[in-house]
Amino acid sequence: MRLKVVDASTCRPIKGAAVDIWHADARGVYSGFGAGRDSRTFMRGVQRTDRTGLARFRSVYPGWYQGRTVHIHVKVHVAGNVVHTGQLYFPDKDTDRVFRRKPYSRRPRRTTRNAEDFVFAQGGRRSMLALRKVGGAYVGSIALGVTR
Repeated sequence: MRLKVVDASTCRPIKGAAVDIWHADARGVYSGFGAGRDSRTFMRGVQRTDRTGLARFRSVYPGWYQGRTVHIHVKVHVAGNVVHTGQLYFPDKDTDRVFRRKPYSRRPRRTTRNAEDFVFAQGGRRSMLALRKVGGAYVGSIALGVTR
């Protein structure tokens, strides 16, 4: 993923912001909860933005769990203050394509698509990652405008 953090009023990149992400694994399990309660570190990470405001992450395509569409949680910290808390989403057509492959295809069909998700309904279209295929992987990108 390529998450660019910019000042919402000037669109200038913010260097040194801490971008924190977490998401479910292919089985729909979060670290620290339920089946993942014995570990608090998998599918979680923090990166600092570079001089162009960019934070880069390498992870797996998130899994799903009952009642929610596929998403990644994100929090942005600037100068020790939380300036953004939200979720990032994926186009349903891309998720459908990924979930036809193993290990995702070992699970039943997901129960909730973007249009049916109660959190996505509150502005999720503005938090949709732009995906592009690079070899056998996807690169998701978005600019996150924050107010300091």
